Amino acid sequence: MALELREKPQPQPSPTQLLVKVRAASLNRGELIAGHGLIKPGTEKPAGMDAAGEVVGTNERVMGRLPGAFAEFGVMDKQDAIPIPSTLNFEEAAAVPITFLVVYDMLVQQGGLKAGEWLLITGVSAGVGVAALQAGKALGAKVIGTSGSADKLQKLKALGLDVPIHTRKPDFHDAVMKATEGKGANLVVNNVGGTVFAECVRSMAYEGRLATVGYLDGSMKSEIDLEALHSKRLKLFGVSNKLRTAPQRAATVEGFKKDFLPLFASGKLKPLIDRVFAFSDLPKAKDYMESNSAAGKIVIRL
Repeated sequence: MALELREKPQPQPSPTQLLVKVRAASLNRGELIAGHGLIKPGTEKPAGMDAAGEVVGTNERVMGRLPGAFAEFGVMDKQDAIPIPSTLNFEEAAAVPITFLVVYDMLVQQGGLKAGEWLLITGVSAGVGVAALQAGKALGAKVIGTSGSADKLQKLKALGLDVPIHTRKPDFHDAVMKATEGKGANLVVNNVGGTVFAECVRSMAYEGRLATVGYLDGSMKSEIDLEALHSKRLKLFGVSNKLRTAPQRAATVEGFKKDFLPLFASGKLKPLIDRVFAFSDLPKAKDYMESNSAAGKIVIRL
């Protein structure tokens, strides 16, 4: 995907929207990297998916889903607007919406994660992986994470990563079983893709749940062990906003405000920002994301 700077008229909000002066926006792999299925080749659209800023004409600070977020102004649906707690600055707030809404959907709404359960996250150092680690710990889970970078795993120990596994290969089953005393992981977040899907299934506990959320490997295919699915009563589900209706997205926002926003307000949750780029350096920020060097979120300051 190529990024191109263009002058556009200031957007006009409808009665169900807010006009937002954008202060910061974050990068999301699903939009900017080919193979994630969110952008059709050859189509043009305003870039950026979520932002933090001020509602024009007020002192209200909001964060939320904002299509075309890499701009001075944008319109946000009122149902997507989340008040920014005083504990977060604009850059931190911009790193929250899409990522932590996905994590809320994945861990709470669909995953039913409970305190004391084992959470396995493949590709734990990516933006969604780090957020899942932080939210998992806040919910009282024990977290196992895989990454190809020993340095990133060391960094994530400070965020409460219980069992770091240094690998990019589908070879983590034995380490997961050892950590969980042979039971397996109760909830698995597959942030890597098809190359580790079968290993994720192998690593699941009885009545385990598997969330497929990302494709760091670009692989969209895998085999399913139906015997394991059947005998262990497993649940496999996808996490994407691509085909969701506005009311379905709104239900996740409301749940987030009820369950996660107090954790941000108290300081128990705070997004991990790897690097902040100036708006003029947006192409460099995209290149940096594609290099897979980041541990946490990449943010653009406007």
